[in-house]
Amino acid sequence: MKTEKTWVLIADGARARLVAAEGHGKGLQLIEKLEFSADHSPNRELLHDKSARVFESHGVEPKTDPHRELKRDFAKEIAEALDANVARNEFDKLVVVASPVTLGDLRRALSEAVKAKVIAEVSKDLTKVPNHEIARHIEDLILI
Repeated sequence: MKTEKTWVLIADGARARLVAAEGHGKGLQLIEKLEFSADHSPNRELLHDKSARVFESHGVEPKTDPHRELKRDFAKEIAEALDANVARNEFDKLVVVASPVTLGDLRRALSEAVKAKVIAEVSKDLTKVPNHEIARHIEDLILI
C-alpha cells in the first residue's frame, strides 16, 4: 500500500518553502529543490527614473504598485512549480500556509489540478518559523 505524501507550502510574498509529511511520526522534511525567494526592493527602487521623478515632484501615484506586482508574480512562480509537481505525481495532498495576502494571490494562481490536492489552508505567516516548529501549527490538519 502506497503511503500518501502530503506537502506543506509555507509562503509569504517573498519567501516560500515546501516540506513533506510522509507519515505519522516521521516529522516534516524540507524538499530541497523547492525553496523560493524573491528580491522585493522598495517601490522607490523599482520605479525607474522618469516615473520616479513624476512621483516625487508632482505627488502622482503610479497606476500600479510594482512591489505588489512582484508578489503576485512570485505566487504565480510557486503555482507553476506546484503544477509541474502535480503532473509528475510528486504529492497526493497539499496544505497551504501563507500570509493572508499571499494566500489570496495563490488561490488565484493555482491551477485546478493543484487546487484539487489542497486539503487545508492556514492564513498565517510562518515563513520565519523553523520546520520543526511548523508541525505544532498544523498538527490538527495532518498526521505528522
